[in-house]
Amino acid sequence: MNAQDLRIPGPTPVPPAVMQAMQQSMIPHRSDEFRSMHRELIARLQAILQTSHGVFALPGSGSIGWEAAIVNTLSPGDQVLSIVSGDFGVRFAAVAEQFGLDVRRVAVDSGQAATVDVVQAALAEHPNAKAVLYTHNETSTGVTNPLHEVGPMVRNHGALLLVDAVSSAGAVPIDTDGWSVDVLMTGSQKGWMCPPGLAIVAAGERAMAATARARFPRSFLDFRTWSDSIAKGDTPATAPLTLYYALHAACGMILDEGMNARATRHVEAARKTREVFASAGMELFADPEYASSTVTAVRSPGGGGAKELVKNVRERYDIDVAAGQADLSDEIIRIGHMGWFEQEDIARAATAVVACATVLAE
Repeated sequence: MNAQDLRIPGPTPVPPAVMQAMQQSMIPHRSDEFRSMHRELIARLQAILQTSHGVFALPGSGSIGWEAAIVNTLSPGDQVLSIVSGDFGVRFAAVAEQFGLDVRRVAVDSGQAATVDVVQAALAEHPNAKAVLYTHNETSTGVTNPLHEVGPMVRNHGALLLVDAVSSAGAVPIDTDGWSVDVLMTGSQKGWMCPPGLAIVAAGERAMAATARARFPRSFLDFRTWSDSIAKGDTPATAPLTLYYALHAACGMILDEGMNARATRHVEAARKTREVFASAGMELFADPEYASSTVTAVRSPGGGGAKELVKNVRERYDIDVAAGQADLSDEIIRIGHMGWFEQEDIARAATAVVACATVLAE
């Protein structure tokens, strides 16, 4: 399907139509031509993320979304709850701590979900928390946390909900408004089928109201500046045109496929991947009830050697899969099945992992 068989949890393969879109010539970024394309891009993003509020395509990796969410809605010393279910939850919390927030970490066991009961209990213990930092899809463990249940509960409590949806948005349906998400951030290089370089951020009504109270200094990342510019069809500074072309084309592909059909395709890929591992006796890492449809994590046989196994898959089959992160770096293998793929691509990667695991065990 593509020259490099990239089956890591991001960056993901880029479709030919998106690659072709990036070949378009540069245009003036203050022209009617740009404004027309930009307005259509924002409308497509709103449709995919199911929000009627502001969406900003910020230059930078998905991680810049953490900073943008924090500096636009909070102030130094504010207490926040950081729900940590894996390495990306750890990183989100670390950014908040670097900004001087009073971060109360609430950790769940690796491979388990941050359920509504976990978040509700944490809010009961810390009723003055101004915001909850929450990871929708924890890429490091292959768990999708139940955002649809957590969001309304947090809204009823009165705290803001800042959500990392880097490895879920664009691949699976997210009802940003219906699930009471105040800020949702994602990255172009995952389910959106684009190269790295854009952080897509949706900011709801409560988030925009919070910008007037937030006391963190901010300039380029200021939601108000972006909102004012987008109202005119512009961006605050020179737009990364090539990446905007790519995202515009990718959003068209996503909408043409339809989010329900897209979700079904991802669920089917996840199911087939896990069947391959289960039939080989390899233990899945995530709680099956909350296993992600965009990335599967499986324990390395014997509890170690994941890095060597990943190396063997690359050398023997020219397929790139990923080992774990942080404390799990040598304990699990992760296969990404998000964005642009065919079912046989994913099955081939899972089968290669099993074959190499068998060889290494001999």
